Amino acid sequence: MKKVLLSTALLAVTATAAQAQSPSFGIKAGASLTNFADRSNFKNKLGFNGGFVANLPISDGFSIQPELLYSMKGYKFSADDGFGAQVDGRKTLHYIDVPVLARINAGGLFFEAGPQFGYLVAAKFAQDGSANFPAGSYSVRRDYKIVDFGYAAGLGYQLPAGPGIGLRYNGGFKNISEYSGGQSIRNSAFQLYLSYMFGGK
Repeated sequence: MKKVLLSTALLAVTATAAQAQSPSFGIKAGASLTNFADRSNFKNKLGFNGGFVANLPISDGFSIQPELLYSMKGYKFSADDGFGAQVDGRKTLHYIDVPVLARINAGGLFFEAGPQFGYLVAAKFAQDGSANFPAGSYSVRRDYKIVDFGYAAGLGYQLPAGPGIGLRYNGGFKNISEYSGGQSIRNSAFQLYLSYMFGGK
């Protein structure tokens, strides 16, 4: 009899927990403002970020959120071409980012932070040209390390099932350049995004 009662109570607790905690899945997309950290001679560059999200509740106020994202990073610059004319250019780094974030949820408002792994898919250099040098672009992927490791932290508002908005900062822990001349070159990105979640409680 005791075993039956214990089993019934255990099932009731499990059912209640399952009812209170339901995973949700979604998509997100937005704009990024990126640069390299501690490089004042570079200008901020606009880019795109977007991908897939899974929110896995641990309790009503806490969840783990892994994501699979495409992120554009890099910077813009202006320089003298050596003949008195200005040349504008940019470097664009294309990453597949996988952040795994701990998220505190408070009635729709959320705060999040956690590590992020990045894989460099492509890197392009482009310049607009001048009267002395033609415009052009080419791959510079070999100049950068393929793997990046950093962190992400942000806040926003998200309905359990439906739309949301968030602001996040991505920072790099490690030097990403193969030819940095002894300087540390790290990714830095602010991301503003919209999301939409399916499922949830």
